Order: sequence, then C-alpha cells, then structure tokens
Amino acid sequence: MPVRPIIWMGDSKRVVRSFAKPARQEVGFELYRVQQGLYPRDWKPLPSVGPGVIEIRVHAGREYRILYVAKSQFGVCVLDAFVKKSRKTPAAAIALAKVRLKELLERF
Repeated sequence: MPVRPIIWMGDSKRVVRSFAKPARQEVGFELYRVQQGLYPRDWKPLPSVGPGVIEIRVHAGREYRILYVAKSQFGVCVLDAFVKKSRKTPAAAIALAKVRLKELLERF
C-alpha cells in the first residue's frame, strides 16, 4: 500500500513543530503508521467531532494530542494538535476540529 500524504489543516503543522523534540519524533512515527494504513499505538475515536476522527495520544513528559481523519481518499488529514493540560479534552479543541472537518468535507 502506498504511503498516503498528510494534509495539515489550519495551524496544526506549526503547533506540532512547537512540541518538544521527543513528542515531535513520536508524532512523526505515529502519523507515518497512519499513512501506511495502520492505527497509532495509543488512540481513541472521537465521534463527538465527527465520524472517523481519531485522537493520537502521545506521552512524552507532557500529554500531546493530534486529531486526524484518515478516511479521506486524499490522505491523512490532521485537524488539530495541542498540549493537553487537564483530563478532559478542551471544548475549544473539539469545536476547532469540527470546523476544520467541515472545511475539509466542503473542500473535497
């Protein structure tokens, strides 16, 4: 299976680049797995954002999260990335991912 491209929505790529180096490395590894059609090692579905949206969990000193959807025929679409500071996923992150998913669906 060919490696699918990553489509970065909004500022998600800039945010990932701002992560600490160990977190960036793990995010890169997990996204590469997704590009190959595999699941990340630590993930959970986020149906509250939309169908097919998955949260990658990265534990590298702090808690990092990547929200993506890989159902697109065009590639792996990273909707949002953030540092998690509490047990609950921030409502603002969920709202932003919903907006970006809607934009993605309208674009493609």
